[in-house]
Parts: sequence; C-alpha cells; structure tokens
Amino acid sequence: MTTPPPIPAKWDDLTVRLTSSAAMVVVGAAGVIMGGIWFQMLVVFVTAVMVWELWMMIRPKEPTKGMLLAALVASIMSGQLVENSPWGMLLFLIVPVIGVTQLNTEKKTFFIFALGIQVAGWGLVHFREDFGFFWLLWLMSVVIVTDIFGYFAGKAFGGPKFWPAISPKKTWSGTVAGWIGAAIVGFLFTIFTNAGLWVILISVILSFAGQMGDIAESSLKRRMGVKDSSTLIPGHGGLFDRFDALLGASLFLIVVADVFDVPGVVF
Repeated sequence: MTTPPPIPAKWDDLTVRLTSSAAMVVVGAAGVIMGGIWFQMLVVFVTAVMVWELWMMIRPKEPTKGMLLAALVASIMSGQLVENSPWGMLLFLIVPVIGVTQLNTEKKTFFIFALGIQVAGWGLVHFREDFGFFWLLWLMSVVIVTDIFGYFAGKAFGGPKFWPAISPKKTWSGTVAGWIGAAIVGFLFTIFTNAGLWVILISVILSFAGQMGDIAESSLKRRMGVKDSSTLIPGHGGLFDRFDALLGASLFLIVVADVFDVPGVVF
C-alpha cells in the first residue's frame, strides 16, 4: 500500500480554512436568510467583536477597555437599528472618540477604523432590509467569490505582487482572478434577475472595493506588527481578517446608494 504524497506546503492550510469557512457560511447564511432581528443580532455581534480586535491590535495589554468598548458598540448599534434615526448616526462617533481619549498612539487609526466598522455594519443591515435577501446574496457572493478566486489563483500562479509594501502575499494574478470571479457572479445575476449587464461592471468595482478593505486591514496589521487581528477563527485569524473585504464592499454600496438615491436605479 502506497502512502499518498504529502500536501504541498503552500496548500497546507487549506483543510482548516475550508472547515472554518464552511462553519461561517452556515451561520452567516442562516442569519441572512432569516433576516430581521436574527441578521441584526449577527451583524451587531460581528461588528462589536471587530472593534474589540481593532483595540487589541493597538493596545493588547488592556483587554478590559477593549471589551467595554465592544459592549458599547453593541448597545449603540442595537439602539440605532431599532430607532433608525438620521441623527442617531452621530452616536457612532461615541466609541471612536472614547477610544481616542484612551490611546496615546494610533488615535486617527482607531477613530477611522472604529467608525468605518460601525457604519459598514449598519449599512449591511439596511441593505438587507431595503433591497432584500437576493441582493444581499449578490453582495456576499461577490466578496466570497473574489476571495476564493484570488486565493487559488494566487497560490497556483503567483507572480508579481499587487502591493508588496502593505500586503506581501497578494499577487496581481489573485487580484485579477478576483475581478473575473466577481464578473461571473454579476453575469449570473443578470440571468436570474431583471438587472442589466451593467451589474457586471458594478460587481467588478464592488470586488475592488472589497479588496481595498482587505488591503486597509493588512496595512493596519503590518503597522501593528501582528499576523492576524485575533485567533478566533482557525485558519483565518479573527473576524476582522475574515470580514474586512465585506466592510469595504458595504461602505462602497452605501456611497452608491446615496449617489443614486432611488433603489430601482441602482438595483
């Protein structure tokens, strides 16, 4: 009986990544499908944890403050999602401001990322409520397929780095493959919806926005000298590592929805 050949080193994390991804897909899909309070609770939890991870990257020796800020994020987001007041959006400034007062360094970094995380989380919930399950599925599919195509193409083909100073592992082959994957998702949605072919272009731009979210978090980790935002998810690091692209995509869609204003024009 022959022994199967060992898995090449560049693929040695694949099993763990796939297992963790499957678990996240199941939980995420359940929340997205059910919508309402269930999806809100999922987004509030993920958002609060990401703010905690952000704090821990900057100030790892004071975890209690990070947990208190995360609890405050959960409270503010829960209240804002229920009331949905335009003025209530100003409450998203509370945690960034408090964090800044407690930090000696990286004040701007914490402020920008903490605010962006909360706004992106709020945007995801309202995207689900305003446009429905199908288009949230499109958003998530673009981000997930971009990541999958990028991962396998980068591992298989390698080549020139996309932005080596910030993200040494990302290659042009993986980046472009992500755009191709997003375009395929967009094309499939033109088949099953009444959206025009322009959704293919929007999907590619959305893919790029997600990649920029990934790049932004990679830049933060590089500056903080950490490999992952945390160790919560085997093979993926933390929730911030896993959802950074979704944050970038969500912020992009908030801008698009605001510019076009009318849901029917955009989707």
